[in-house]
Amino acid sequence: MLILKNRSALQQPSGAFALISSGICTELCTGFHQLLFGLAWFCIESTLMILLQIKKSFSNFTGNRDDRGVCQCSVILPDNTFPVLRVERLEITAQTISKKFETELSKVKEYVQLISKYEEKLLNLTVRVSIMEKDSISYTELDFELIKMEVKEMEKLIKRLKVGFSGSTVIIDQLEVEIRNMTLLVEQLETLDKNNVLAIRRQVLALKNRLKECEASKVESTPPPPAPGSCAHGGVANISKPIIVQLNWLGFSYKYGAWGRDYSPQDPGNGLYWVAPLDTDGRTLRYYRLYSTKDDLLLYTNARQNQISYGQGSGTVVYKNNMYVNWYNSQNMAKINLTTNKVDLSQTLPNAAYNNRFSYANVGWQDMDFAVDENGLWVIYATEASTGNIVISKLNDTTLGVLNTWHTKQYKPSVTNTFMVCGVLYATRTLNTRIEEIFYYYDTNTGKEGKLNIVMQKMQETVQSINYHPFEQKLFVYNDGYLLNYDLVFRQIPQ
Repeated sequence: MLILKNRSALQQPSGAFALISSGICTELCTGFHQLLFGLAWFCIESTLMILLQIKKSFSNFTGNRDDRGVCQCSVILPDNTFPVLRVERLEITAQTISKKFETELSKVKEYVQLISKYEEKLLNLTVRVSIMEKDSISYTELDFELIKMEVKEMEKLIKRLKVGFSGSTVIIDQLEVEIRNMTLLVEQLETLDKNNVLAIRRQVLALKNRLKECEASKVESTPPPPAPGSCAHGGVANISKPIIVQLNWLGFSYKYGAWGRDYSPQDPGNGLYWVAPLDTDGRTLRYYRLYSTKDDLLLYTNARQNQISYGQGSGTVVYKNNMYVNWYNSQNMAKINLTTNKVDLSQTLPNAAYNNRFSYANVGWQDMDFAVDENGLWVIYATEASTGNIVISKLNDTTLGVLNTWHTKQYKPSVTNTFMVCGVLYATRTLNTRIEEIFYYYDTNTGKEGKLNIVMQKMQETVQSINYHPFEQKLFVYNDGYLLNYDLVFRQIPQ
């Protein structure tokens, strides 16, 4: 007889199921138990843990025969109902674990590939380092730098592997140690450079970098200018960018002319500003204006306008309250008193070419170009005897007599203009529509002449006149009707 008993009432049989012969009683009880176990397995086939739990919940007893020869066996059923919810939760957990496992497995495969790749690089580095150890001259600094870069890449990979690898890191630790050893070995090889080539190269590179830093950080400083009216310098070394002062008062059409500031050694800082544009023919000087201050010049106010009959060309200059011009259609120099606007003196310049015979390039009717510097009044011109080359004469500003004369080798029509500074003639030429070049000098103090290369920017294409003011140490340039200023930079005399 098969008896099912509750765990809480093991001594009370629940009922007889069948009569079984005594020979197979034990086998039948065992088979019935296996049947129940199989049903449980079918229900929880996805979870092994539940199967084990159910298996433990049953007890298997060997069947017995009573006095009447009837076979009896007992099965103890659990109190609780089947744990379906727990089984579902375990199934979901199993699926999650499976997905994580697949993800980690893909990472491991990726790391295995990277490790294989860097293992090849490590072998290659080993070969290269071995060559370096044997031959200390066959390597270059580039070799060291390439090796260092590759070693650093492997160090980064190792760090990534250690962060992303949650399992055993024995192999990764070994690789890390080998890479560190490789780094130390490369550094040792650098220190064992027998020829010290790399060390010297690095020192040279460091020095170059320091020089570049110094050049980048230094502030370009111009030497302090000499005292106003002083010639304690080595000549013109550079020139500033143009400063636009004003358009001449007659307007754009009056492209030719001259302007400047009166200079007197007795009162160097208080000279009048003057502007003398030519007629539109580029030849005739009829009108000029005087301004007491620069503000008056800028505002076109408080001007004294005078008329003369009349000057020729743009070679005009003012010195000690007198204007000096080439008189119209003649070889004469004229001295005009600015206070009275009268021609005080007219004097012939001996042998001078005139009436546009040897004028400057791009500028007509400037056969005589007057100039003022620290030493006084000058005139620049050419003669037939000089074959058009520049002639410099120092003038007596009172009598207009020639005190001394110097002949140069520079052809006058090939230069665009000239000016004098401390007895030195400077000549310009056109490089393009926006740049002039101070390219030539002649020193009347020594008789030497030579070439220069001082770039002079301009606002318009043609420079009509250049005048120098010794006290301000500026150039006053008439550039296609515009009045420009330039600051001069002088070369210092070595102490």
